[in-house]
Amino acid sequence: MSTEASNEPDKQESLVSHLVELRNRLIKIVIGIVVVLLCLFPFANEIYSFLAEPLLKHLPESSTMVAIDVASPFLTPFKLVMLLAVVLTIPWILYQFWAFIAPGLYKHEKRLVLPLLTSSSILFYLGMVFAYFVVFPLVFGFFTKVTPDGVAVMTDISRYLDFVTKMFIAFGAAFEVPVLTFVLVMTGVTTVEALSRARSYVIVAAFVIGMLLTPPDIISQVLLAIPVWLLFELGLLMSKIVLKRTEVEGRRFRPMTEEEMDLELDEIELLESNQENKTDKT
Repeated sequence: MSTEASNEPDKQESLVSHLVELRNRLIKIVIGIVVVLLCLFPFANEIYSFLAEPLLKHLPESSTMVAIDVASPFLTPFKLVMLLAVVLTIPWILYQFWAFIAPGLYKHEKRLVLPLLTSSSILFYLGMVFAYFVVFPLVFGFFTKVTPDGVAVMTDISRYLDFVTKMFIAFGAAFEVPVLTFVLVMTGVTTVEALSRARSYVIVAAFVIGMLLTPPDIISQVLLAIPVWLLFELGLLMSKIVLKRTEVEGRRFRPMTEEEMDLELDEIELLESNQENKTDKT
């Protein structure tokens, strides 16, 4: 009974220290976003003009973008740089969360998580670049060409920002398919052979996702569905390569046994206790 009572304060101190650490990480995330926001804010109008360029190129000469709300000329570019600040600090945000959870991960989990976080960030950015340089010109060209006669195309700047933000998120998320496929295979949830046999279902699902996440036009739906399918194939290829390499090296991926987990937990606890002792002495 006394042992349980003595362990209770230690658990409370551990919880408080974790909450303090989480608070510090969140503060660093906010500071990083604010710093990037302050750097981008003086160029808010130029950044919005760059974002609107794919639409402006396809507008008729007599048409232009409009601001319906009184505060839109200020609030819309400001909202854009806020969103851009968050997007640009994604690696910093992921690093802070990684630094928070890393002490509690096993060695094999650390080796797997860090490359996945890096590749996820890169693929998300590639999805946004693909949307801007490939999808937007085709979609806006299609929309302006099918405009009925006598109708002037004058898009509101805030609604345009909402539209392209949804498209960026949709394509950024779609480009995460290789990472998802790789994780499913490497964690043993499924196999490369099983996913290969389900290829036809994946292709159908890709077009359904394209229909749900994009505007109701066939161009954007196809432009999202085809990359999802190709990226799924890339994830299968990556999984095959990694599995073959681990087999050649004689260390095929497998979940840790309970004995191995207990041993590593003991090592982590010993390391934490040594660090606490050093802190107390100082």
